[in-house]
Amino acid sequence: MALQQNAIKRKEMLLITAVALGTLLNPLNTTMISVALARLQEDFQLTFADVSWLISTYYLASAIGQPLMGKWSDLFGRKKVFMIGLLLVTVSSCLAPLAPSFGWLIGFRIIQALGSSALFPSGMAMIRSQITANQAKALGIVSIFSGTSAAFGPSIGGFLLHYGDWPLIFLCNFPFIIASFLLAWKVFPRDPKTSGRASDMDWPGVALFSATIFMWLLFFLSLAGEVSLWMLAVSAGLTYALYRYEIGHSKPFINVAFLRSNRNVTVIYVQFILTNMAFYSIMFGIPSYLQRVQMMDAQQAGLVMLSIAGFSVIVTPLVSRWIDRSGSRPSLLFGTLSVVAGSLLLLLIRDQASVVTIFLVLCVLGIANGFNNLGMQTALYDYVKKSETGIASGLFMTSRFIGTILSSSLLAALFGKNITTPHLHSMAWVCAGLGVLMFVLTVRMPRADKQEAVE
Repeated sequence: MALQQNAIKRKEMLLITAVALGTLLNPLNTTMISVALARLQEDFQLTFADVSWLISTYYLASAIGQPLMGKWSDLFGRKKVFMIGLLLVTVSSCLAPLAPSFGWLIGFRIIQALGSSALFPSGMAMIRSQITANQAKALGIVSIFSGTSAAFGPSIGGFLLHYGDWPLIFLCNFPFIIASFLLAWKVFPRDPKTSGRASDMDWPGVALFSATIFMWLLFFLSLAGEVSLWMLAVSAGLTYALYRYEIGHSKPFINVAFLRSNRNVTVIYVQFILTNMAFYSIMFGIPSYLQRVQMMDAQQAGLVMLSIAGFSVIVTPLVSRWIDRSGSRPSLLFGTLSVVAGSLLLLLIRDQASVVTIFLVLCVLGIANGFNNLGMQTALYDYVKKSETGIASGLFMTSRFIGTILSSSLLAALFGKNITTPHLHSMAWVCAGLGVLMFVLTVRMPRADKQEAVE
């Protein structure tokens, strides 16, 4: 009996590892490319505005791809969609280093974004269907990989650029792809026979959702210059059209009726947008500040930024145990207060601040990231049926990319012309305000009844 239980635990751990290695690919490739933009500008003779489309199109494809692939995993099978996602990332990672022009490189990045977008929703659905005991601990392991890989991205990218060139940023995906593929092939159970067909997809809803996300992306990017009122009007109009269309559809791509009736899930998505807006403002803003104002080189800045990733990893196992005992709400209360505290501590940083001071401040923000990442994931699944895990996880990650897009707009507005300590303090006040909003939403969150997540 004990041997059988050990075998089950071993298989569960291998399944979690397969999912974790796959899901880290999307956030890792989100930030890893950022350190290569200057090199890409030189190679393809581009302006910064031109090369920034390499990031924006990745955000766009991921924001659209996450719920799309999540819906497909619910319809056609989790294992099948997970393996296809790995295949797409493999193809794009092979072809991107050979791109003959910048347009081709953008195309391969879009394929990479769509492929990696399949891994999180299908992987989360697989974990929820196969692991019933200590789900928070299982999600905690995945959170360590997916939540901190974005933080490690700039450091890994800088290391690869130091010893090679930008193609290595794509080629370094292969160890993760191979390990995830072999483990998933071995331990993922076969998909049950499904009646899902391509005609079951709400294709007009997919098109409307894609157009809506694209227009909001353009509007947010325009905030760095003059505000485009016509983009705002079109974005709002498409959002309303999407709502009206999906509310009356029998098999909607975005289940608006579910979101309207389950306010808790909607609030969680809003809170995750705010969480990522604060997190990515810090992740993308601080390295530039350290190099421009504190006069650190890229390697020093990368090492200092590891404080965020390191403390996120350290606290996540502790958070998972706390959530297993007390639910997600207490950890989110602590996490959101940590965002406020860490953001306000940024005000202590002055010109020529000591490395120790900066490191300690970022440690607080790393702790906040660890609490919020896992807390948000487990809070979501308290209110979602297992049969809806794919699409719910996809929308969850779409919320992440909306927050990322908003963070880039904030940084463009604050750091667009110049980077100074007063600009850093302005960002700190904004992030503290976001933390307060997150705390208020958490306070209003009801204590979840585990039975609400219907089987």
